[in-house]
Amino acid sequence: MWVLSVAHQHKLLLVGTRRLHKSALFLRVGCYHVSASVLHPQDSSINPVVRRRHSVINTSGVQHKPVVPDGRRDHKRSVQSKVRKNETPVLQKPSKRRGGDSRVSSELRRLSLEDFPEQKERMEGQRSTLDSKAESYEVLFGVAPCLLALSQGRRKAQRLFVKDGEASHRASVLQVCEEAHRQGVQVQRVSKRDLDKMSSGRVHQGVCLQASPLSYLTEDRDSAPSRGDAPLWLVLERIQDPMNLGAILRSAYFLGVDRVVSSLRHSCPLSPVVSKASSGVMEVLEVYGYEDLEDMLELKVAQGWQVVGTVGAEAQESQIPVTQCADFHMTKPTVLLMGGEGEGLSQQLLSLCQTLLTIPAGRELFPGIESLNVSVATGILLHSLLSSRSSTT
Repeated sequence: MWVLSVAHQHKLLLVGTRRLHKSALFLRVGCYHVSASVLHPQDSSINPVVRRRHSVINTSGVQHKPVVPDGRRDHKRSVQSKVRKNETPVLQKPSKRRGGDSRVSSELRRLSLEDFPEQKERMEGQRSTLDSKAESYEVLFGVAPCLLALSQGRRKAQRLFVKDGEASHRASVLQVCEEAHRQGVQVQRVSKRDLDKMSSGRVHQGVCLQASPLSYLTEDRDSAPSRGDAPLWLVLERIQDPMNLGAILRSAYFLGVDRVVSSLRHSCPLSPVVSKASSGVMEVLEVYGYEDLEDMLELKVAQGWQVVGTVGAEAQESQIPVTQCADFHMTKPTVLLMGGEGEGLSQQLLSLCQTLLTIPAGRELFPGIESLNVSVATGILLHSLLSSRSSTT
């Protein structure tokens, strides 16, 4: 009697344990179902992505698979998949899984953007920072180029981009913003990363301007001298480095050159890099371009102008007289020719020169460094010529 009673109690204990696990499993599935319906009530059409086996541990520590009907097992897996989808962090980089999950990863990313509209608007805004008509515009960078481009009105300004944060409160940046408002140009605040991308990593000082390009100007062949009895024109042949061109324009404007002329072939364009290197002078100074500099120089010689070329201190003897720049005095309209980096003036232009100027060195030079940078040499020669003009007037 006593043995049967113990067996009967053991049987009742096993039955009760199984019922207890089934009840716990039912409550657990029901809890997941409620959580999924609250988070995403319309996600019933989403297919399960991640499937993971679950087991129930009894009191003896032995694992047994729960005995669940097929329909309930499929329902459980579907609900758990929904919950894991809903628990995926927003825009989290999808982990690498076995099998072709690239389609699922893109779908999860799309669903995350739909659940968080602020993040979606931010990403779309970054893609459309520049205007859709950006093909016909270029991006200036730097305070001075942007300010002068806005105030001079030679470009068609589209939009001003300003770095968001404390940098936008600097006096120089506020001045650019005020000028943009006066010109009716839209001002948009963007991140430093966006400005770095617009300026290709160059120094933008917190502002970039989307505007139409600036091109070389043309003139009539019979144009008259622009200043007094002894104007000075600076003619540049094949200057290819935009940093050099920008520095030359800045010196020419500062020292008082009457006109700057450049060859159109084998010369760099008037790009945003040139504008930044000139500290915005390119936006103010009119730069003329010629397809054929020889024709223009021959015309100037016929009008009574003198053509002055430049050579290095180690130049070989030539039929054209060579004079140190400090000994030359400009007494009539003059054209100063400056050649490109490395090769200098072409033989065609050298043949039109009446005098060649040179800058003497202040010490004995090592081989290979006998010359100056073209922008530095231009500044020295311009200062010497313009100073001599002032002393003779």
